[in-house]
Amino acid sequence: MANFVTAAELLAHLDDAHARTLRLITDLSPDQMLGPRLPIVNPPIWEVGHLAWFNEYWVLRNLDRRTPLMIAADSLYDSSAIAHDRRWDLPLPSVADTLAYLQAVKDTLGQRLRGHGNSVPEKDAYFYLLVIFHQDMHTEAFTYMRQTLGYPAPAGAFAKSMSDGPLPGDLDVPGGRFLLGAAPTRSFVFDNEKWAHPVELAPFRIARAPVTNMEFASFVDDHGYHRREFWDNPGWEWRMQAGMEAPKYWRRNGADWEMRRFDRWTVLAPHAPVMHVNWHEAQAWCRWAERRLPTEAEWEMAAACEVAGGHVDGTRKRRYPWGNEPPTETHANLNGRALTSIDVAALPQGDSAFGCRQMIGNVWEWTASTFEPYPGFSPDPYRDYSEQWFGTRKVLRGGSWATPARLVWNSWRNFYTPDRNDIFAGFRTCAR
Repeated sequence: MANFVTAAELLAHLDDAHARTLRLITDLSPDQMLGPRLPIVNPPIWEVGHLAWFNEYWVLRNLDRRTPLMIAADSLYDSSAIAHDRRWDLPLPSVADTLAYLQAVKDTLGQRLRGHGNSVPEKDAYFYLLVIFHQDMHTEAFTYMRQTLGYPAPAGAFAKSMSDGPLPGDLDVPGGRFLLGAAPTRSFVFDNEKWAHPVELAPFRIARAPVTNMEFASFVDDHGYHRREFWDNPGWEWRMQAGMEAPKYWRRNGADWEMRRFDRWTVLAPHAPVMHVNWHEAQAWCRWAERRLPTEAEWEMAAACEVAGGHVDGTRKRRYPWGNEPPTETHANLNGRALTSIDVAALPQGDSAFGCRQMIGNVWEWTASTFEPYPGFSPDPYRDYSEQWFGTRKVLRGGSWATPARLVWNSWRNFYTPDRNDIFAGFRTCAR
């Protein structure tokens, strides 16, 4: 695998991931750092310690066989060995000691990198990127944890009201043969992206933008949550058990819908993408609207492929919908800058070759596909990342407003159980 990353870049990524982590947790009280026992979040204080342990384990201990910086860390923070429910009952260090452990690991990783000059061995670069991206995933998890628990918004400012509006309509994708997955030309890809392999797709029509709050509200107002014909058996069972009558964090205020963002209620933005809906809710809306979710192969073709003479060029794929240059604020709503999603018509510079907008950032997008291995799959060193979840989760693509920009690209596969509505997820659709 080619190595395109320098020590200076890795140091900058380490500093940024560390700063993001602190911004999301250091204002919390000791009680908030423990938090309630819920199946969809970790105790924040445990999660911070887990980050330090993971970074130390895969770089300092794995590459250098160093002695652990915290002797008891394996018994406290190994997520593969410590069941989720036990994490509230462990003899965890204080918040101050936990943050000191995180800082010590970060400083040691930085010192080690500086010893390389600016040329990093390929194996070292892989494990540094693994721990950086893993920390990025957890900073997004800290963000939706704050939303789930109704904690105040992290430092920043909500996006100002935007007049970009809706972006209705479908786009034609001619289908054909293309390579689904990642090519071995980057410093790092996750094991579930390996490797690019040919697939053949029939022509399809895909929405220019994700489904908006206004569009989803029409389904709710049409009693969609109470009409059995729109739900499959698992979806209806989930809806009945959860008692859901509208998306999570929605409530009526007179004639208007409001949505809770962190610890405050705001009027629902009509043209922002619907968010905090799970796969069952997305499927029910599709049946009501006589639409369907795209498969992940259709999603990736629409996001990544070039178009030549009205045909898909399946051999040339973009890293991002707009091309190969990294995301900027004109391409995608990422990095938690806005602290929320924005209107679906915003950021036209981020369009794919077919004209699909916001396929990166704003909200994760559910696909129809079950999370399965690609042909020839073999697990990477962090074996528990993908392999144990195959067949039990649905694939999401594209990232959300809270996703760090360096973490997401066209072939990146996220995966959650179909009942999860706490994450920053929405969906776009295809014509039947």
